[in-house]
Amino acid sequence: MTRQPKITFIGAGSTVFMKNIIGDVLQRPSLSAATIALMDVNPERLAESEIVAGKLVRTLGVKAKIETHSNQLKALEGADFVVVAFQIGGYEPCTVTDFEVPKKYGLRQTIADTLGVGGIMRGLRTVPHLWKICEDMLEVCPKAILLQYVNPMAINTWAIAEKYPTIRQVGLCHSVQGTAFELARDLDIPVEEIRYRAAGINHMAFYLKFEHRQKDGSYRDLYPDLIRGYREGRFPKPSHWNPRCQNKVRYEMLTRLGYFVTESSEHFAEYTPYFIKDGRPDLIEKFGIPLDEYPKRCIEQIERWKGQAAAYKEAETIEVAESHEYASSIMNSVWTGEPSVIYGNLRNKGCITSLPENCAAEVPCLVDASGIQPTYIGALPPQLTALIRTNINVQELTVQALVTENREHLYHAAMMDPHTAAELDLDQIWSLVDDLLAAHRDWIPEWARVSKKVQAA
Repeated sequence: MTRQPKITFIGAGSTVFMKNIIGDVLQRPSLSAATIALMDVNPERLAESEIVAGKLVRTLGVKAKIETHSNQLKALEGADFVVVAFQIGGYEPCTVTDFEVPKKYGLRQTIADTLGVGGIMRGLRTVPHLWKICEDMLEVCPKAILLQYVNPMAINTWAIAEKYPTIRQVGLCHSVQGTAFELARDLDIPVEEIRYRAAGINHMAFYLKFEHRQKDGSYRDLYPDLIRGYREGRFPKPSHWNPRCQNKVRYEMLTRLGYFVTESSEHFAEYTPYFIKDGRPDLIEKFGIPLDEYPKRCIEQIERWKGQAAAYKEAETIEVAESHEYASSIMNSVWTGEPSVIYGNLRNKGCITSLPENCAAEVPCLVDASGIQPTYIGALPPQLTALIRTNINVQELTVQALVTENREHLYHAAMMDPHTAAELDLDQIWSLVDDLLAAHRDWIPEWARVSKKVQAA
């Protein structure tokens, strides 16, 4: 009998995301009889996910087996693929803390999950748990591929590669394919007629090419159309999913840099020092920047889930729509050898020659039976390299703090953050980091904790 794959999902209490990933997996013939091991520390959310996964199996009429685990090591035993999706500390208290404490210093944020003081703190909370997964994988499934969907993606991927270099890992995000869809919508062009190539770091990759396939088989550069549409006020069109997010920041940066970034305007506004400034409400209004956007989404998602959970429990079957996540495509290619191309975050190793060798780069990757193989990009345009490096500085110092257990590097990371440095002086930055470390002391490693405010020397 042919062996079937085992897929372990750590953080399976993220039921909606689990549903999307497992729904994709079960629609692949090569994966439809897989063993799906769901693991979460929250027994109530795990039970809800078990119900949803079981109904997915029944709806699709497949032979997959669903297991649930509260023990991580047991869940990982014999796994071929490990999907990770969790938020350490949750919306409350940790996300709320990451927004409310900086506000006391006049530092406003939009998402705070990737860069800035919010991203630094989230990395500090998250990386030790990812390292524990890697440790367990080396014990019970050393050849498995880790598909990591956790923010801050670049910090996490870098930190895993630093401490556990033999782990086969990739950081996965939907920003590249998601933004391609948004731009196709603005241009009124079917996204399947667009060819693109992007590279950079997670949440700050850029489309180096963005082209429309013509009837004669040639390709036409779409950047002139995007710039013209923005300058004429036709682009961006109103958001198809969130009216608070107007997407003007990225179009403005397109006119300055010549390239379009792959993560949303609400994200990008806080990765740079140009858009969120104390005493400049005109910038917030002009570019439609949604301050405190992530907490609002969390509240809405929590409320929405209450209704969804009740509906899933009552339903006999659950609709299974294909998502645009890469996980099932990767698993299918590795398991069958059928090649595919995805965008993944891995150790750079010379793929982008203008960025550090050890940073986490986001590049096109070929996937087949040999695993995930990043492609060579070469040097990025110098203005893109320069901007990306400002973010890499923060990521590198955060990773160094984690690897060396040196708290001083957390202050250095915040000091180098473009948005934080544009708003606060050095004493304020040191004091803010102290306050955040004190507030998060139950969620961070012991070496990083402070019990009371520590004054800068």
